[in-house]
Amino acid sequence: MDRQVIKPYGDTQNDGKMQLSFVLPVSADERGKEAAKQLLLKMGMYDVDVCYINDLAEGFTHFIVFASTKASVDLGSIDVKVVQTPVMSMEEIDEYIDERYGRKLTVIGACIELDAHTVGIDAIMNMKGYNHRYGLERYNGFKAMNLGAQVNSEELLSKAIDNNADVVLVSQVVTQKNIHIKNLTKLIELAEAEGIRDKILFICGGPRLNNELAIELGYDAGFGSGTYASDVASFIAHNCKK
Repeated sequence: MDRQVIKPYGDTQNDGKMQLSFVLPVSADERGKEAAKQLLLKMGMYDVDVCYINDLAEGFTHFIVFASTKASVDLGSIDVKVVQTPVMSMEEIDEYIDERYGRKLTVIGACIELDAHTVGIDAIMNMKGYNHRYGLERYNGFKAMNLGAQVNSEELLSKAIDNNADVVLVSQVVTQKNIHIKNLTKLIELAEAEGIRDKILFICGGPRLNNELAIELGYDAGFGSGTYASDVASFIAHNCKK
């Protein structure tokens, strides 16, 4: 690949200027500001300017800081494993599924374990979708079953088996202490124990997920922030295992 060395952009091309936001367990005073500044200097930053502080109470302060870095990255050397499936429109997907499979594909989705945040799974599955992109419930080619939030992995797999599901779609929003990885791993291990891992398409999504991590965890694909139903639906249409 051709070399394309880049640095952060602030005022001029490749000047290395960055805006950083973080919290320190300090008071919102001059000593706290100096602590924030010294931290970034020790990280190799320079021209550090603490431009905003907000007292979060009980000895914690939020800082917004401008600083510069000498670090750069060669964009040409970066190889990211992304979902390669061409994205089709809803009408194209419905037509493709009808021609290839001759039936509706059953998709069962949920936020598993203690995760109660449904915004991601709803954006993909609910009929109204998100940002003018309809969800899977609107497609003629899918039978979409959204189980909602806080669904045990055992219950999700049981529903998948009972409904002869083609796809299990899992959303994980809560990521503290990497709980999303533990939950996703548990689901795949249970699917393997039930003997259905290779019979069903397993897809996961969430703000801290991408295709590379999903494959590493044993899934067929992973989708991160900014994903629409058409992205997921296109992948399913091209890769369904039945």
